[in-house]
Amino acid sequence: MLRFASIVTSLWLNRKNRDSDARRAARTAVEHLRPAVVVTGGSRGIGRAIAHEFLNNGHTVLIVARDLDPLNAVLNDLAATTRDRCLMLSLDITDTDAAQKIDQHLLINGCYLDILVNNAATGLSGPFTEHRSADIHHLITLNMAALTHLTHHAMRPMLARGRGGVLNVASLGGVIPGPYQAAYYASKAYVLSLSEALASETSGSGVRVTVIAPGPIATAFHANMGAETARYRSLLPELSPERVAASAHRAFTLGQRVVVPGIMYRLFFIALRVLPHAITVRLTGWLLKNS
Repeated sequence: MLRFASIVTSLWLNRKNRDSDARRAARTAVEHLRPAVVVTGGSRGIGRAIAHEFLNNGHTVLIVARDLDPLNAVLNDLAATTRDRCLMLSLDITDTDAAQKIDQHLLINGCYLDILVNNAATGLSGPFTEHRSADIHHLITLNMAALTHLTHHAMRPMLARGRGGVLNVASLGGVIPGPYQAAYYASKAYVLSLSEALASETSGSGVRVTVIAPGPIATAFHANMGAETARYRSLLPELSPERVAASAHRAFTLGQRVVVPGIMYRLFFIALRVLPHAITVRLTGWLLKNS
């Protein structure tokens, strides 16, 4: 019996040593590079606020967005102390080689991807059958497929190094079906589910996965998706992007898995998870329907 225990212990120690050697090798491979935070959709709204939050906390940040003008506007607004740590990349993250382009841009600037913030998203408001097929396809590709591909690409080297993390931006709408924003709510449910599953899979690895599920935020997102006349716009209070960004950064730093900013919306989050859908889906549809 003692001999068996000795063999098992020896095998465990050998495996632990191999894992430690592999981790040291992975860290050595990037020790000449600066760790960077990559924020998708970081030129506007909540993404811009999150980028500022990480910059203000001493990180090097790469802001990724499609349009160059908003990126330049962000750079012009930065203080001199943070401008030197802010990188910009004009890129459509739905491109099949987006992850490789991000890696290449980081490497050229002496950095590697340490923290990935998946913020880029789009929304659609109105009856599902009235949306154009192209718009639904774009929503699925951006909100779910691109997020999944970037996360899968980034997490492998993170796990090899035993550090880093992913911060996903979901929505309180991901907790429940959303009539009149059906595809958007479904996409955020996917982000919530994926994030919580990955947080469980990577527990104890040194890699953190956090998902933030805010309620309405005071940005142009609602107008861009055609929801300005929906009842929730006048009935539910908005949170500032800066407050949401501070909550997201704090939760990620502390290693929280799911965070809902604002006491009222945390109570909503709990209620939506426990109340029957027969009640909550009908109420949600009433709030989301454009007048």
